[in-house]
Amino acid sequence: MKSRASRRDFSRVALGTAAASIAAPAASGRVLGANDRVTIGCIGVGNRGVQVLEAFCAQKDARVVALADVYEPYLHGKYDRIDARFRDLGKRVPSRQPDFGGEVERVKDFRRLLDRKDIDAVIVATPDHWHAIQVIMACEAGKDVYAEKPLSATVREGRRMVEAARKHDRVVQVGLQRRSSTLYARLAELVQSGAIGKVTGARACYASNMAPNGVGLSADSEPPAGLDWDLWLGPRPSRPFNDRIMPYKFRWQILYSSQMANWGVHYFDAMRWMVGERAPASLSAHGGKFALKDGRTIPDTAEVIFEMPSGMLMTFGTYEANGHDGLKAGEIVLRGTLATVFAGMDRFEIVPERGGAFQDPSPRRKPQVEKTGDRADDLDKAHARNFLDCVKSRQKPHCDVEEGHRSTTFALLANIALATRARLDWDADAERFTNHDEANQLLDYDYRPPWTHA
Repeated sequence: MKSRASRRDFSRVALGTAAASIAAPAASGRVLGANDRVTIGCIGVGNRGVQVLEAFCAQKDARVVALADVYEPYLHGKYDRIDARFRDLGKRVPSRQPDFGGEVERVKDFRRLLDRKDIDAVIVATPDHWHAIQVIMACEAGKDVYAEKPLSATVREGRRMVEAARKHDRVVQVGLQRRSSTLYARLAELVQSGAIGKVTGARACYASNMAPNGVGLSADSEPPAGLDWDLWLGPRPSRPFNDRIMPYKFRWQILYSSQMANWGVHYFDAMRWMVGERAPASLSAHGGKFALKDGRTIPDTAEVIFEMPSGMLMTFGTYEANGHDGLKAGEIVLRGTLATVFAGMDRFEIVPERGGAFQDPSPRRKPQVEKTGDRADDLDKAHARNFLDCVKSRQKPHCDVEEGHRSTTFALLANIALATRARLDWDADAERFTNHDEANQLLDYDYRPPWTHA
């Protein structure tokens, strides 16, 4: 394989300097009008890739023309032919691919997909450690990008992705689909208007009782037929294949992902959006493998606390030895001096506060409930719709790459706090720690050749 540095000049297109009100040329050189179909290639067609493809195929102006994946049964939609070792993954293995409405090219190496001049936009739905390379190369190739969360595996990767999107004038939407929720947008407006008073605390968690066996224990073995294991590893160190890593179980391996990143980034994004925060001022975290004896390299139980510049605490926990989330309702809680909010995808409830010690005990405002019928797949479709609209209008999408980067940073900082066992002070402008040199070393890593940084 050639390194990405040796292919910087491939598939470049001349980008116009059209004003924001005029559609810019796509990778194909076309100027997309409101009624034009957007041609799409998808990199990664496993669990999440197929879900995202379903959302795009529901849009009449989206046309999927190419797929890339390193595992042949996934690539060709032959999910009944996956290796027997993967059968216990259940619903994490897709049952079918959507109807693409025509022939699609299927390639193992994503660079062949990026070489196609007729592709306007690319979906990146690969494991986290691949996102930065593929998004940056897609931007360099003149493609707009829908990138799955978490945006990156390191903070500095994320910043390079933002820089690439800006340099090449690309629309990059990050798959934090709550950003396309009208309900959450309404709640953000209420909270930031002072409707629940001064917010001093926000909390969310991910809970799933994986005791006693967790992701399991297994010895290294030969890769399954049809898998390019070296290409799956990509920039991470070479190592033997193990079925507790791929497919999907990479979520419990710190080199490739984490549950702080997999689930936490959704809630970090929602909480900071509601209160209008950009980044923490400081943080600390605790956790470990307290109950499970499996092959994971992340904690089974952990909590991180962020102190925000506005004067509030944001807390997130991952509990994988107990399945209770501890919330009255919804998925996030916001504590204000006038009211407490319990919010989820389909409803939010504002519960009035009453005065405590030495205060008037009467309710401080009226209760309020608002709801929709939104489900996760509804928001997936809305997020895909917003991206397609922005590909044509050249406006920033609901979760622009900068917003996705800032929310992903929360998860990555949490993992660094767990690794260093330190309270860390964060400079959001410089994107570095001001009090811990070792922690700063974890903001990036050296890629395994032939892959290189931008």
